[in-house]
Amino acid sequence: MKTLLVGINSKFIHSNLAVRYLKAYTKKLNYESEILEVTINDSIENIVRAIILKKPNIVGFSTYIWNLEYVEKISRIIKEIDSNIEIFYGGPEVSYDSLSFLSNSAGDYVIEGEGEETFYEFMKNKINGDSLNSIKGLYIKNQDGSINYAGQRALIDMNSIVFPYNDKDDLKNKIVYYEASRGCPFRCKYCLSSTTHGVRFLPVERVKRELKFLIDQDVKLIKFVDRTFNCNSKFAMEIWRFLIEEGSNTCFHFEISADILKHEEIELLAKAKNGQFQFEVGVQTTNNEVLKNINRFVNFDDIKEKVIELESIKNIKQHLDLIAGLPGEDLNSFKKSFDDVYSIKPEEIQLGFLKLLKGSSMREEAEKWGMKFSPYPPYEILRTNDISYEEILILKNTEKVVDKYYNSRKFTNIINFLIKKWDSPFRFFYELGQYFYDKGYFNINISNNEYYKVFLDFNMEMLREDEEPLKSIVRYDYLSFNKKRGIPDFLKSDITKTEERVIKENIKNDIGTWDNSWTIDKFVIDMEEFEKNKKVIIKNIYTIFKGIDRIFVEY
Repeated sequence: MKTLLVGINSKFIHSNLAVRYLKAYTKKLNYESEILEVTINDSIENIVRAIILKKPNIVGFSTYIWNLEYVEKISRIIKEIDSNIEIFYGGPEVSYDSLSFLSNSAGDYVIEGEGEETFYEFMKNKINGDSLNSIKGLYIKNQDGSINYAGQRALIDMNSIVFPYNDKDDLKNKIVYYEASRGCPFRCKYCLSSTTHGVRFLPVERVKRELKFLIDQDVKLIKFVDRTFNCNSKFAMEIWRFLIEEGSNTCFHFEISADILKHEEIELLAKAKNGQFQFEVGVQTTNNEVLKNINRFVNFDDIKEKVIELESIKNIKQHLDLIAGLPGEDLNSFKKSFDDVYSIKPEEIQLGFLKLLKGSSMREEAEKWGMKFSPYPPYEILRTNDISYEEILILKNTEKVVDKYYNSRKFTNIINFLIKKWDSPFRFFYELGQYFYDKGYFNINISNNEYYKVFLDFNMEMLREDEEPLKSIVRYDYLSFNKKRGIPDFLKSDITKTEERVIKENIKNDIGTWDNSWTIDKFVIDMEEFEKNKKVIIKNIYTIFKGIDRIFVEY
């Protein structure tokens, strides 16, 4: 008997933790198990071909909001090709309406909730030819279309989970997901973690061993899927201390609640290598009334204090999340939330949109708040009593330019120069997003150079101010990330060969022999002063770009 476990990921660099858990948990059973990982960018035809050519008896799909429609289509095609192939589904997209989903799908089974023990019993009984009807957590479709269900399964003992990776896995170019705990102490209404009570942890020494294995496999990024990694301070500090002492080049990503960070935790984190840790902080909104509406009993001032403290140690990249469409939040409130978060200047600001997930209490309250949402995955908000569909579209445009220009960190000086000309950070990104929309740039692929040119055109049409200072700043950001030989005509300076020769001569005692990989250019703004203090001082200055280093020369 051969079972094929299929993970349809959103991107090639992602890995599927769920199918690995199932395979690892049943490795002692006498059956053939194989994992197939593909992406939603692969054609349905190619995925079906890959599945059929594996000649499985059973196919299992890990289902999420990004792949459910793919999974349903692929399942129907598989059944048309060979109706004897049995199909089961697992994951959050089938765990909260399992009866309805299975009744309307092409598949034969649904594994509800945590799947390891249910899958083990399912495969064991399949191998032995025993009945499946008494297996808890399993929905079974009979030939007449009726559904059998033996009831809900209790949550698994975390220590019984089998480590899902081995030395045969090729993980070097993947984001590797790891889970040290399940559950969340908070009850946010939009989150599926609120549907289970309590938090269960793996033994800390086991976590250390498993992380050491992944580090030794030269994994570049390990992303913890724990909902609130630092909810247990002692546990978090023990893992952080271990990783800091390991001193590897692996990067670790954690979702944390910043407001509960303790001083001793931040003191410990200050010892980490630069870039070793990334933190994702869920702010969602800075409106305290809206926070109450979603069962988040936090205060933005507490979050801000800890995020700024983390910023001060300058070694941890922070990603702050906002959610548009929350109950009770209108556009003006969201603007304020954005400006509040922007005042911290985190490395990334993520503007997300409320998703009314199956099983979440937020979906149950949709009518109360006048929420209309897409009936199709990812069930994204369309409008509420407080925010219109047209306002959601405005925020969509804003989100796109924030992600491209702010989060990429390649346009920082340009943003710092222009943003002061509007009454708020949100207003600047809103105007830039509308400009992109009006020009049709969201509907076409524009070149790297054009992303810089947009600012010059934007200035001429929206501000009508002298172009030269902005042009210098745009050229500076361009040369910080691009080679000078590819610089477009609209950014070229009037530096002469004579000027270049004189500058090189003047600095040779400081840098030695000139390296042709270095770049020199001329600016009408003191870029050193602007980068440090955001002050615009008009004067001729030359800058030598040497990797991430800068040498500023007056002449």
